[in-house]
Amino acid sequence: MDEFASVSLTVATPFYWLTDLPTRMGDWGEDVVISRQSLLKENGSLRAEQRVLRAKLQKMASLATENVRLRELLNSTARLKDNVLVAEIIGISPDPLSQHVIVNKGTGAGVYVGQPVIDAYGLFGQVIDVSPISCRVLLITDSSHAVPIQVNRNGVRAVAEGVGLLHEMELPHVAATTDIQESDILVSSGLGARFPVGYPVATVVSVVRDPGKPFMKVKVMPKAHLNRSRHVLLVFKTEAQAFAEEVVGDELK
Repeated sequence: MDEFASVSLTVATPFYWLTDLPTRMGDWGEDVVISRQSLLKENGSLRAEQRVLRAKLQKMASLATENVRLRELLNSTARLKDNVLVAEIIGISPDPLSQHVIVNKGTGAGVYVGQPVIDAYGLFGQVIDVSPISCRVLLITDSSHAVPIQVNRNGVRAVAEGVGLLHEMELPHVAATTDIQESDILVSSGLGARFPVGYPVATVVSVVRDPGKPFMKVKVMPKAHLNRSRHVLLVFKTEAQAFAEEVVGDELK
C-alpha cells in the first residue's frame, strides 16, 4: 500500500505542479511588478538627491570663486596706502547708453560724489549720485567719462575717454610722434585731483598711425573687470588730495 501511494504521489506530482503553475506565475508577476515599482521609486529618489547634490556643488563652486575674488580685493587693499571701503554692486543700469552700477554704500558710510572707485584690477569709475544707503557709480568706459593718464613705461601723459563699450576706451588727440606702444600699461596721472596717482587704468591694444594725419588712433582696454567684479573699493581722499582738489577748484573759479 505504501508502495502504491508512493507511486501515485510520484505520478500525481507533475499534475499538482501544473495546476499550481498559474498561482506561481501570478506571484512571480506580482513580485516583478512590485520590484519594478520599487526600483522606479528608488531611481526617482536617487535622481532627486543627485539634483540636490549638484545644486549644492554649484553653490560651493560659486562661494569658492567669490572667496577668490574677495582675496584678490583684499590683496589690492594691502598694496594701497589710501583709506578704502569695501562695497558690493547691487544693480546695473538697464540703459545700454549709460554705463553705471549701484553700490550698497551711501552717505551713512561717508561716501561722497566724485569719490573714486576701483576693483582688484584697476580703476572702476567714480560716484556720481549718493543716497544714505547706496550710490551710483559711473564706469570709466561711459562715453561721458575721461581719466587723465600716463604711460607707465615712460610717463607720457594723455587722457583716456570712454566710448560706451565695456572693453574699449580711446586716447584722443595723441600726436603721431608720441612714444606709445601696444601692451603699454596706463595708470592714473593724478592731474585734475580727481583720481589718485598710480592706479592701473588700461592696457594699450592698438596704435594706428596715418602718415597724412597729425594724430594717431590709440585704443585701450580697461584693466578693471567692469562686467565681472561683484565687490569694489571706494577710495577716500587723503589730506594731500583734498588740499590739491581745493587748489584746483579755486583756480577754475
